[in-house]
Amino acid sequence: MERVNKNMASVAAALDCDTQLMIRVKQGDGASFGVLLEKHRSPVIHFLYRMVQNQAVAEELAQEVFLRVYRSRGTYEPTAKFTTWLFRIATHLALNTLRDGKNQRMETRLDADVLEAPVRQVCDGRPSVEQSMVREARLDEVRRAVAGLPDKQRAAVLMHKYEDMEYTQIARVLNCSESAVKSLLFRAYETLRNRLAHMA
Repeated sequence: MERVNKNMASVAAALDCDTQLMIRVKQGDGASFGVLLEKHRSPVIHFLYRMVQNQAVAEELAQEVFLRVYRSRGTYEPTAKFTTWLFRIATHLALNTLRDGKNQRMETRLDADVLEAPVRQVCDGRPSVEQSMVREARLDEVRRAVAGLPDKQRAAVLMHKYEDMEYTQIARVLNCSESAVKSLLFRAYETLRNRLAHMA
């Protein structure tokens, strides 16, 4: 057992901080799970909300994501980045929810990051009320266009654009080849270009 822990520690040293924290969780460190939860809860909720378009469902699914992470701590193996594993769980749950029709879509709202953006106090250069309204309307239109994509295309776009994931990481999350990811993204971006051509 000691040799296994030493091997895991040497593997962890070469991995990212999140993976090291998850290895500590596997070894019984509950505080490390709290750190992971605090760090990733908000991004996971945002991702899920963009997938299912329902804040209450997104929060409920996020709880299930972290519950599954915790339950799987004993069998966790650092074969990929922690975030790849985390988003694989989140994407799987979101796609199942959409497929099973459990989600009743609510009216699309502006994202929290727009609503909670700090108000600038500088007068010069601040956009007018009209400019702000136009910008928010354009952002909302983009979000609606993304929300209208097929589920897997939407997941790929959200991971690529919002989470800055590389093709290899998205491929692992969606359990497909890199070429399949590129194809999904190509089709998604073509659709978005067509739908949003009037905004160019």
